[in-house]
Amino acid sequence: MTDRPLTLMAVHAHPDDEATGTGGVLARYAAEGIRTVLVTCTDGGCGDGPEGVKPGDPGHDPAEVASIRRQELEASCGALKISDLEMLDYADSGMTGWPSNDAPGSFWRTPVEEGAARLAELMRHYRPDVVVTYDENGFYGHPDHIQAHRITMAALEMTDLTPKVYWTTMPHSMMRRFGEIMRELDENTPEPDPAEAAAMAEIGLPDDEISTWVDTTAYSGQKFDALAAHASQGENIFFLKMGKEKFAELMGVETFVRVQDTTGAAVPENDLFAGLR
Repeated sequence: MTDRPLTLMAVHAHPDDEATGTGGVLARYAAEGIRTVLVTCTDGGCGDGPEGVKPGDPGHDPAEVASIRRQELEASCGALKISDLEMLDYADSGMTGWPSNDAPGSFWRTPVEEGAARLAELMRHYRPDVVVTYDENGFYGHPDHIQAHRITMAALEMTDLTPKVYWTTMPHSMMRRFGEIMRELDENTPEPDPAEAAAMAEIGLPDDEISTWVDTTAYSGQKFDALAAHASQGENIFFLKMGKEKFAELMGVETFVRVQDTTGAAVPENDLFAGLR
């Protein structure tokens, strides 16, 4: 036995990603006395600037945006009661095809081995029992999410650790419900064209392929507050438009695919720490 606390490490690409897919589990496990470690890989400098100014437009200063988003990230961590925040501070690579993908210092351009070595050091320090990140497509294809996946899986291979490892996902039933709610909130929301609908259908997994369903309903208020802390990106966070009640209804369960396990805990499971306590 050891006095070391059970530890959850979530590896995310940008400030605000921690709240969207894992805000509930981070808040829940913190409340249960588990150490929660957030690793944010980029500075978020390709996000919206003050007054909504977009990357590449006059007046958009990535350094200023990164500074604002760091403050917002710290506020989000406060809302979720995250124990430890670690920032790798790579430059935000922006969306697929943006010139920033190949800018010097961008996360996408960084050799996987370099990012993985830095993350492996953090893993050796915190010795997580559970690690959460994205799947190989970064959930929806964002370059920085894909890179976060790559460095996480490479970092695990560099260590002697054998944590349970999960990739975030979303059931297709929930994706359909998102679309319904968006149309309920705004009757002018158009039906997606066939190509867009087909692309959306590829996001997430069929419900029966999801291994882990964690009830975080009791922490949905904290998750909402964490998202709201990222005020500079509010235009892009459509979940906030739901209001807290609808948000709790839709976002009260977080879902994952278990990809590494040495506990033998049966699936489907309702606890990332099943078999560890």
